[in-house]
Amino acid sequence: MNTQITHGIKISVVAAFQAQHSNPIENKYLFSYQIEIENLSDKPVQLLRRNWIIFSSNGTRKMVSGDGVVGQQPYIQPGHMHQYGSWCPLSTAIGRMYGTYEMLIVGTDQQIEVDIPAFDLVAPFTYN
Repeated sequence: MNTQITHGIKISVVAAFQAQHSNPIENKYLFSYQIEIENLSDKPVQLLRRNWIIFSSNGTRKMVSGDGVVGQQPYIQPGHMHQYGSWCPLSTAIGRMYGTYEMLIVGTDQQIEVDIPAFDLVAPFTYN
């Protein structure tokens, strides 16, 4: 599990290769990831946007941004967490992702940027 804390918001990520949804002959590799967002601060926050940078081992880089996560812009009270899962398709068996969440400190106009720690996307058959 990769974990990082920014502005009192703890982000933890676990990724897994999805062999049943991948096709190496067609250079299609699917990875899932689970994210926990824990509010360690003393103020409620709302996740507004996500910004991802996705690398494949062939040198391609893709940027993905959008509102919320999996169709939600969750409020997270102090001491609580929000969990969700998503997926990432790659054209290579090895990649890497990292990014940021844009969050609002509820009750203020203050927005913060929270780092999503870098994590590897690796199909197990690539290990020797």
